[in-house]
Amino acid sequence: MRFDTDAGPLDVEVAQAVVAGWTGRDSAAVEHHIAELAAIGVAPPSTVPLFYRVSASLLAQAPEIEVVGEGTSGEVEPLIVRNEGALWLGLGSDHTDRELEAYSVAASKQACPKPIAGTLWRFSQVEPHLDRLTLRCHIEEAGQWVLYQDGSLAAIRPLAKLIDAANLGENSAMLCGTLAAIGGVRPAARYRMELADPVLGRSIILDYATKTLPNVA
Repeated sequence: MRFDTDAGPLDVEVAQAVVAGWTGRDSAAVEHHIAELAAIGVAPPSTVPLFYRVSASLLAQAPEIEVVGEGTSGEVEPLIVRNEGALWLGLGSDHTDRELEAYSVAASKQACPKPIAGTLWRFSQVEPHLDRLTLRCHIEEAGQWVLYQDGSLAAIRPLAKLIDAANLGENSAMLCGTLAAIGGVRPAARYRMELADPVLGRSIILDYATKTLPNVA
């Protein structure tokens, strides 16, 4: 995969991909969410946070992804990339099959491509002010752009701790968890996502569409 950085283009052959789940910093809110999901049949995580291994081939730098059925949705998330000993911060979407989630969260993570933006920042440049970085997602509904997720990285466990807990190896990438969905989790045809750094005055943008394939039997 090729990324734009302040040092020029960076080519990374991702060998390991991880999706971190249940990464909210407010433990009471996480437990409440676990209870909500359990009430609709989603099994609780064995540990919190929990790190799901997915195929590295799911990472996608494309304006459109293909999914099966109407029950999938995206989530704006910080992305960590480790390459040649260096850590980089980017932006991605943990696009997930919500219907499959009731059967197996791990299987639902593997069912959809994971769109990622084509820009990375040096982790060392943003680490001192990570909690001031913001995540935002808009979705297209009835021809209008609607705010779907909005908040700061202060709502997510410190990324350095997630990196250590996941034991990321060389040429690895990890999606680091997300924010609550405004109005509830639901599918959308298009997504616009942003990771903004108000300290250094810059943003990473991810814009993608979904193409729904028929769920035939």
